[in-house]
Amino acid sequence: MKKILLLTALSSLTLVGCSSTQIHMSMGNMRLIDSSASPQEVMDFATTTCKNDFYQGASFLSKAGKEYRFKCVKAEENEILIPIPGTTINPQTPTTTK
Repeated sequence: MKKILLLTALSSLTLVGCSSTQIHMSMGNMRLIDSSASPQEVMDFATTTCKNDFYQGASFLSKAGKEYRFKCVKAEENEILIPIPGTTINPQTPTTTK
């Protein structure tokens, strides 16, 4: 049992060590994300983070090294969601209520 727990802990630490993503700064609707993950994973992380803060999604502003700058966008502000070049923003599937 101890060997299984040890192997599980080591494998999860190894996976975490491959790429790390964290919000470095959050001010208003601006997000500075420091990440070594792929641009698509960073875009997905930023979109999820902004949606968790009651925005429509994340709009890419700039990249410097491993730092990505995003602006969280609300639908009523008539702003456009801009993905990181080479990535996509997955469209939301509308939910139907009966």
